[in-house]
Amino acid sequence: MIAGIFDFFQGLSWWQTALISGGLFVITFLVSIGVAAFIMVKIPSTFFLDSHSRDWWSHRPPWQRWTATVTKNVLGALLVIAGVIQIFTPGQGLLTILIGIVLLDFPGKRRLERKIVGRPKVLAAINALRARYGREPLVLEEPKAEPAARERHKTEVAISETRL
Repeated sequence: MIAGIFDFFQGLSWWQTALISGGLFVITFLVSIGVAAFIMVKIPSTFFLDSHSRDWWSHRPPWQRWTATVTKNVLGALLVIAGVIQIFTPGQGLLTILIGIVLLDFPGKRRLERKIVGRPKVLAAINALRARYGREPLVLEEPKAEPAARERHKTEVAISETRL
């Protein structure tokens, strides 16, 4: 199959190859922007806080959790690779890397996520997108409040998790 693809491209002229390559680039560029925007709008505003629970599918059987975790990590790795490529070509490189990191599971992940999202231009772009769709801006630091306010914050986190 791969040999057939190479044979196909070898039979094309340079302009046909450039046209197909450009088309693929535009398609992947638009898809990455769409996926990045969708995810950044849908995550809760408290997603990057330490108090935000990352447990998901805890009510599912172990084999489903394992399959979903492997799939999520493979997709995350592919997005990180695509984001690195997009840094050197036109595209949403940092946002794509961020979404890939969000999907991956590794030690120190939250700190790295906050470092990327905390960059002023990235945070401004994400919050502008969220505001356009009526979502609250992202919160990167735990609120320093009275105990009653902390309990209210935990309740808000639980409510925002149910919206996903």
